[in-house]
Amino acid sequence: MDPSQTIQQDAKKTFLKCGACSHTFFYILNREFGHPEETDELASNTLAGGLMCGQQCGMLWGSALAVGAESYRRHADRGQAIAGAMTTTQQVMESFLKRAHSVNCRQIVGFDFNNPFGMIKFMLTTAFHGGLKNSVCFNLAGNWAPEAIQAAAQGLSMEPTVLAQPPVSCATEVAQKMGASEEDAVTVAGLAGGMGLSGNACGALGAAFWLNTLAWCRKHPGETPASYKNENITGIMKAFNDATGSEILCQKITGRHFQTIDDHTEFIRAGGCDALIKMLAAAAI
Repeated sequence: MDPSQTIQQDAKKTFLKCGACSHTFFYILNREFGHPEETDELASNTLAGGLMCGQQCGMLWGSALAVGAESYRRHADRGQAIAGAMTTTQQVMESFLKRAHSVNCRQIVGFDFNNPFGMIKFMLTTAFHGGLKNSVCFNLAGNWAPEAIQAAAQGLSMEPTVLAQPPVSCATEVAQKMGASEEDAVTVAGLAGGMGLSGNACGALGAAFWLNTLAWCRKHPGETPASYKNENITGIMKAFNDATGSEILCQKITGRHFQTIDDHTEFIRAGGCDALIKMLAAAAI
């Protein structure tokens, strides 16, 4: 059997096992890198469905966390680890966009998960068509898995990025203010600027979701965190919406679309999103 077909089949089996698209790709890439982290992967359940509101596909959130963790392991220099996570996340997003023609869950599945009825419709439609294994998400996961692995490997193998100053990630800033470990802080680095500086849904928000759930998982070993309507997550989301007027897109919150890592670094160092970063850290602890 062709190696890509084997990966596709394994990805589908993994999806059935994990249940959440974000969990699935965190799991797949971690094992590709040879570093399974079951608790970390499980905590990514709350990123499924595009943060449960139809934004970037959960496959991307899980992949971005996996490449962030691997970048941490490959680079002794913190700045290069953060830069590696950010540039590799960009590579992974480009690969996904080529395959799915959109990075947003809502456009891919055709349902609005920000509306409870959208989630119900998705579940009913999936059940009507024979369950998860016949869903658009399931087939996309299988088709993209070999490409995701290739994009992640290529991105992480690129020459170190030459930067004008040590890089800063808004997502890493949230992690640090939450008291996260250096590894966890770098793991979320690629979420910066709406994930890979793409300007989409706030990466700092995604980091707060994951880190909050990770803390819960570590306190409750062997248990599975609730994903949809998780009280902790809805609380973070409410605080975020109050602070941003319910705007979730990075490029609209910041009023700009970051072109380079240095551009994003300068913005954060100058106090950009400082209040939002502090709010998210406080809400997520």
